[in-house]
Amino acid sequence: MKSLLLATFLPACLIAADESPDLSKMKVDKLYETLCASCHAADLSGGQGPSFLDGEWKHGDTDADIFQTILKGNISLGMTPWEGILTDEQIRSLVIFLREKEKEALTKGIEFPKPELGKVSKTEKEDYTIEMVVEEGLKIPWALAFLPDGRKLVSERPGRLRVISADGKLDPKPIEGTPKVISHGQGGLMEVAVHPDYEKNGWIYLGISDGWWEKGEGTDKKGKKNKDKAHTITAVVRGRIKDHQWVDQEWIWKADKKFYSGSGVHFGTRFVFDQGYIYFVIGERGGMMEVQDLTNPKGKIYRLFDDGREPKDNPFVDNKDAIKGIWTYGHRNPQGLDLDPRDGSLYSTEHGPRGGDELNLIRKGANYGWPVITYGMNYNGTPITSETSKEGMEQPVTYWTPSIAVCGLDFYTGDAFPGWKNDLFAGALAKKEVRRLRIEDQKVVEEEVILKDFGRVRDVVDGPDGFLYVIFNGPDQIIRLVPAK
Repeated sequence: MKSLLLATFLPACLIAADESPDLSKMKVDKLYETLCASCHAADLSGGQGPSFLDGEWKHGDTDADIFQTILKGNISLGMTPWEGILTDEQIRSLVIFLREKEKEALTKGIEFPKPELGKVSKTEKEDYTIEMVVEEGLKIPWALAFLPDGRKLVSERPGRLRVISADGKLDPKPIEGTPKVISHGQGGLMEVAVHPDYEKNGWIYLGISDGWWEKGEGTDKKGKKNKDKAHTITAVVRGRIKDHQWVDQEWIWKADKKFYSGSGVHFGTRFVFDQGYIYFVIGERGGMMEVQDLTNPKGKIYRLFDDGREPKDNPFVDNKDAIKGIWTYGHRNPQGLDLDPRDGSLYSTEHGPRGGDELNLIRKGANYGWPVITYGMNYNGTPITSETSKEGMEQPVTYWTPSIAVCGLDFYTGDAFPGWKNDLFAGALAKKEVRRLRIEDQKVVEEEVILKDFGRVRDVVDGPDGFLYVIFNGPDQIIRLVPAK
């Protein structure tokens, strides 16, 4: 059982003020080493104090319980109260650190399905085998869309739109004339989606990093020529494909040029069509409080008519300064978006920082809190905030600590896997996973890793043939899951 027994007194090095380290500047791993390791061991396995790795917590197992135990301590048990010594933000970072290590220890040794060609992978609800859709020839594939004639479109982040024929062959020649993208950092050609009435109108939508390059002038302090600088932000465009050419292009959404950024991160991007509207994501581009600003386009989910017009019933149309297309705000970097086929609820998966990846239920006009509230901390182990909730800000449906780098997602609506019907499938880049989530009454009631360690999962797509398609980056491949015979 766990008492969270930290050192009874501060380490000797903290007694003399002139020798004491500056705790305020310590990263979380150094904080643990300085204040906790003498009792709980450097590897958290326990010693004078109990282990942090076994999932047992004597004084409450919620994050709030652990926070309070660190804050207030328990002198009778030898537990030092750190109130007044550590900030709330530092204590919150320690909670995240403990959760990361606990989760890693509890999942160590568990065998998850790692699919191999010709072998059956068994899961709780369904067994499957994999079929290779595209084994080679792609470079950083990002999204997959299906045409009515059996062909597929696949976007590549460097800027190419490719076609997979109905019989499964990747055309070596990209579609010509697609919009120029700024392939910079995590940006490039990202989302591709086919309009629900494609057979009537032929529209194909792309999510791209739009912008320009500023030529570097002069030299730096070392005498090296300054590099060219990118100015980018995510944009949405549509067009048609005729004779392997991109034609009839129309811009659906572009930001004011004053918001274009040199950052190479967090472009967001996914599309959902519903009843004549298009929902799409613009990532926060590495900004922070900008996402709380309704006059700034970053860190928002948008709702427009599918031709780019602004609906008059959007939540902020009466705010004279707000961007009228905004549907929700306070997002970091969502890269998954889909509708629950049962009730039309809109869900998004969002990259957190270190810890705190989120699944969110997207509600009209809601604020999702970044960076005021978060379940994560900075990548380097320094805190962002101690707050995980605040009035007027949405809580995630679920969140993942440690981060799994949650990416594309899709509800399964096919008939080939009846045990998965209406379940939500989410990809994870860092953890190389596909997770199945069962949602009932807008809550996650089951979660299962159905695929692991095949590659970095960029997207999961519910195919019209009833199979589940998975896009990988590293290896750059596309596979599909089919029922085991």
